[in-house]
Parts: sequence; C-alpha cells; structure tokens
Amino acid sequence: MAYSKDDPTYYDRALLKKPVWEWDIPAYYYLGGAAGAALTLGAAAQLAGDRRLDDYIRHCHWIGILGSTVGGALLIHDLGRPSRFFNMMRVFRPTSPMNVGAWILAGAAPLGMITAMFTRSRRKGVGHFIGELSGYGAGLFGLGLAGYTGVLVGNTVVPVWHESRRVLPFLFYGSAVASAASILNLTYDNPHTNRINAVFGTAGRLLELAAARVMERQAARVPQVAKPLTEGSSGILWKSSAALTLASVVVSLIPPNSKTKRRMAGLLGTLGAICLRMAIHSAGIASAEDPRASFHLQRARI
Repeated sequence: MAYSKDDPTYYDRALLKKPVWEWDIPAYYYLGGAAGAALTLGAAAQLAGDRRLDDYIRHCHWIGILGSTVGGALLIHDLGRPSRFFNMMRVFRPTSPMNVGAWILAGAAPLGMITAMFTRSRRKGVGHFIGELSGYGAGLFGLGLAGYTGVLVGNTVVPVWHESRRVLPFLFYGSAVASAASILNLTYDNPHTNRINAVFGTAGRLLELAAARVMERQAARVPQVAKPLTEGSSGILWKSSAALTLASVVVSLIPPNSKTKRRMAGLLGTLGAICLRMAIHSAGIASAEDPRASFHLQRARI
C-alpha cells in the first residue's frame, strides 16, 4: 500500500519489530498445550478413584511427560542456549508471563515422571501416596501449562495479539484440550474411556471455535488490525484451522462410535490445532510488520 496523506504512517515503515520466534515456538504452543491438558485430565481422572481408569491415567501422564519435555527442548532451542532458560528461574516474578511459564514448564515434566513411576500402585503405601500426590501436582502445573502461552502473546504490543488479549487464554485452553483429546483418539482405545475422551474433546473444540470467533470480532473493531486473520498465509491457516476443527466435531458426533471414526476425528482435530498455533504466530508477524495496524489502533483509542 502506497503512502497516503489521508492514511499517514512514518514513511511506510513498521512501528514495531516483528517477533523473532521461528517454527519451534508454534510447535511449543501445540506440544505444551496438549501436554498440560493431558496432565490435567489425568489428575481429574484420579479423583474418580476408579481402577478401570488406571491405564488411561497413565497414558495421559505419558502424553504430558513427552509433550512437556519435547516442548521444553523446542523452547530452549529458540532461546539459543540452555543457560538462558535457567537464568529465567533465578527469580520468581508473578507479573511476568514468561517467567511464570518457565517455572510451570520446569515443574510439569518432573511431576509427570514421578507420577508415571509410582502412580496407581496396587498396594497402599509410600509409593502409592507419592504417585497420587504428584499426579495432582502435575495436574495443577498442567492447568497452567495449557494456557499460559495465550497470556504471554496477549501481553505484547503486537496489534492483533494485544487487541485479542482477553480471549487468547480461552482460545489456547480450548485448543489445548482439543489437542490432548485428539492425541488420545489416535493413540488410545478403550470402551470405558472413549466416552470420557469424546466429551472432553468436544468441549475443547467447541471452546476453541467460539473463542476464535470472539477473537475475530475483537480484532475487527479496528479493521486494519484484523487483516492478518483474513488475508495472506496467516488468513489461510486461520480459516483452515476453523474448518478442520469444525469437521472434527462433526465427525466425532456422527454415529456409530467406531475406532475409524475416532481416529479420523483425532486426525482432523490435530491438524486444526496445529494450524491454529501457526496462524496465531504468522498473524502476529504480519501485524507487527504492518505500519498501519499500529497507527490505526492508536488513533482508534484516541
């Protein structure tokens, strides 16, 4: 867009520097979210006290362990040196989403591992107590891990993220639940737990779709801010995410309740969740590079 006196910018130069995060950060969003939701689901299943859920609980914890471990490796890769991650843990700063997130990530995987070692022991004793307690702790850390990244990106000055800051945590939570349920659809099959997983996954996908629509409306209050959600590669990813997630909901609700149908719903849900994380990342870069988005947002507030 050429410079116009009716729509002035500073010589068409971007007001902000674009985020320097690369592919490993949206991958971390996905893996960390799925891991956190799986750990939370595992802790919730523990509360039921049903021995038939033992294997399901263990499976949830292993998804949490693998997701948080690989996600942590991706985060450290983006930081460049492991020491930068550990430096964030020299202090605890509740007002910093990044600092709080580092502590959450550092606690989730170890607690999940302890739970996997001792969880649901048949014999009452110290091991059983440690497994139960660490499982609940992992669930609490998982609850934070599932959604803190939504708070993190909303706490920036990137126009499309900042204008959506109130709904981004709900969007990330919904997508995290959908991601965990989709992974379970693809990797675990048990008649007793399939219904639990179906309710859990459908709730997450519906929350994701609803939050995405709210995000569009919030960003569209300043039309220039919402453009990355409708145009370019970020717009394609955003629309693809909605279509795939909606298709996953439809497939999961179609009878009969077959293994093939569950896997199809899981595959569609997984692709939708990945597209969503990539869309949010790509939209942030496009929004930061757009000089008019920042200027229009400032003028709208005035």
